[in-house]
Amino acid sequence: MKVFVVDIDKCVGCRSCQLVCKDEHCDNDWMPYAAPQPDTGQFWMNVQEQERGQSPKVCVTYTPVLCQHCADAPCMAVAKDGAVYRREDGLVVVDPVKSKGQEQIVKACPYHAVFWNEELQIPQKCTGCAHLLDDGWTVPRCVEACAHDALRFGELDDFAGELNAAECLLPEAGTNPHVYYLNLPKRFIGGEVADLEAEEVLIGARVVLTNLASGETLETTTDDFGDFWFKQIPAAEYSIDVEMDGYRTRHVTDFISTVERDLNVGTIALYRA
Repeated sequence: MKVFVVDIDKCVGCRSCQLVCKDEHCDNDWMPYAAPQPDTGQFWMNVQEQERGQSPKVCVTYTPVLCQHCADAPCMAVAKDGAVYRREDGLVVVDPVKSKGQEQIVKACPYHAVFWNEELQIPQKCTGCAHLLDDGWTVPRCVEACAHDALRFGELDDFAGELNAAECLLPEAGTNPHVYYLNLPKRFIGGEVADLEAEEVLIGARVVLTNLASGETLETTTDDFGDFWFKQIPAAEYSIDVEMDGYRTRHVTDFISTVERDLNVGTIALYRA
């Protein structure tokens, strides 16, 4: 069983995977797996960019999204006459001939990874470069082009040791995808600690983050810029306690929530004891 493994921490947003996918499939006929992809309107590999946080505590996350080649593929369930099928290696393919006129295949995909070709009147999507694999390639072009190993492809058993930490997109969809994601972004909280009376940041202040629902705590210290970060944390309500020798402890609870977004709590002021 072939699978994709995507490591978000290694993706720098270069979009090489996205570009070579277009190069491979635009105006190229790879029957029986794929008719030519149109020049515009379709990204079978789509690197989604998300800006998170509030200035100046901001980061950007890149998430490559492709057909998830699901074990319980909704597109296959709605297709007629075997228009969507699974190869022996596990790749899910839309037959360009049998699928003609079947726009319901596009609408069935919860990942929005199937596209409608208006000119040809067919649904289209990533084939896992099945035509290249049949020609002796070991990986699809998107994987071959990734300089940072953010994208990998191979037998499921080859990745077994690391997939315990993997997640899938839209688990609520229940499609059992064969694209596994490592380090999918969770929430973050950032801020800074300063002595406003002295007009200086405080280096080495102890910052404790408490999840108000679970009681779990995380701890860090401010860096050389007075900044602190808590990354890959659950979406929840929190409190923050800040301590430093010579200063009064500060307990902060107002509006520290990552339920809807990542958060910059701004400057937390400490006052001398």
